Amino acid sequence: MLASSEPAVPSRYLKMPHAEKGLAVGLFGGSFNPPHAGHALVAEIALRRLALDQLWWMVTPGNPLKSTRELAPLSERLHLSEQIAKNPKIKVTAFEAAHHVRYTADALALVKTRNPGVDFVWIMGADSLRDFHHWQRWREIVMTFPIAVIDRPGATLSFLSSVVAKTFDYARVDEGDAPRLARMKAPAWTFIHGPRSSLSSSAIRKLAKG
Repeated sequence: MLASSEPAVPSRYLKMPHAEKGLAVGLFGGSFNPPHAGHALVAEIALRRLALDQLWWMVTPGNPLKSTRELAPLSERLHLSEQIAKNPKIKVTAFEAAHHVRYTADALALVKTRNPGVDFVWIMGADSLRDFHHWQRWREIVMTFPIAVIDRPGATLSFLSSVVAKTFDYARVDEGDAPRLARMKAPAWTFIHGPRSSLSSSAIRKLAKG
């Protein structure tokens, strides 16, 4: 839910993007505080390697696991995301704010209910996998949609020791089958290697503060 003091978010961002039945759609969520070229690289890799028809760039009102003290207004993060996400297949959205959704598990359940016949895959950076087991109802997330984990600097090896990788080791899909991932039944996940950006939102915020 948005703070009353925050600038209004344009209504076009508050509607869930439209996807026709049969399409393969990636769900890429985060605070994007701020969004940067590293996020755009992850989105582009996902679009290409997963053979996606669309990618929903889901800007969250706030991450329950992170402090909101340094969180920029949602409208600002959406505007900056649109400037970075140039690919026409990428749809920048904040539908979670409209539905007062705080947790990823609830967002994915909503997406699944509203879009029968659409094949979704959840996209996350490998750096997020280390703390994934601290997310609210993380097992439910894994069982909702297939997951593509995109390589990030310093996370290539550590992901293997993560709780989720060990718990769902049996559901790992060969990277060569990534183009089919969105069509698979959860649980199913793969790790995608590729170009990596060393940029991080926290480093950018620290630099901005001087």
